[in-house]
Amino acid sequence: MNAENALSHLTARLAAALELRQPPVAIGFSSSIPPGVSEHMGRVPAGCRFWEDAASAAFATSAADHNLCAIGVYTHHLQESPAQQTDLMDALKVFGELGYVTEQDLAAIPVLQSQYEYVLYSPLSGSPFAPDVVLLFVQASQSLILSEAAQQVENQNAPAMGRPACAVVAQVINTGRAALSLGCCGARAYLDVFTDDVALFAIPGVKLEAYAERIETLAKANQVLSTFHQLRRRDVEDGKTPTVQQSLLALGA
Repeated sequence: MNAENALSHLTARLAAALELRQPPVAIGFSSSIPPGVSEHMGRVPAGCRFWEDAASAAFATSAADHNLCAIGVYTHHLQESPAQQTDLMDALKVFGELGYVTEQDLAAIPVLQSQYEYVLYSPLSGSPFAPDVVLLFVQASQSLILSEAAQQVENQNAPAMGRPACAVVAQVINTGRAALSLGCCGARAYLDVFTDDVALFAIPGVKLEAYAERIETLAKANQVLSTFHQLRRRDVEDGKTPTVQQSLLALGA
């Protein structure tokens, strides 16, 4: 199985196990544009918008494409222009006045350690490049399975991050570990798919197969155990005091 078919297969496994509503997105960083990838056309209000556009097409972006997103340029360690530096300082000034981001907060925001010329985006299925990060749009029940998978793959819980949403990409690349992002008000304004019931879960590309295997197993286990607990609730509400063995027998009936 070639790399592209392998990614298609992994995408299908993730989508089926998690019942994803949105296709997984591949994100990569490169010093050049790989074959099969075109430069992004058009303008976006923020770099996180590329996550939504990448659900349907593969493309490459440079710092110029992130021109209106000084925060994204900062977290992705792209080469900033003087105008972007001014925008960043102006944004941080407003954030500080609102008590939204303090100087102490700024130091804790993940920033990509290495600098690349291009950020690549694609649907995970059929991605023409090996993803550095795989981004999933998930709901609470799906993030439950993903957090359990992270415990088993990483031997620790995935951190739950807040603003800015784009920092989750730097967090995953810098640490090599998965992370959950609750997003930020900006990302929720710029992405139509980032509704109030959705969060982001980012997986290191090199660990994608390990996560897919754990997610499939845990999704099936959660389905069985959910039925088990529902049966026990029904029995208790009917005045019974079932043992675990009795509930297991009812589950198998």
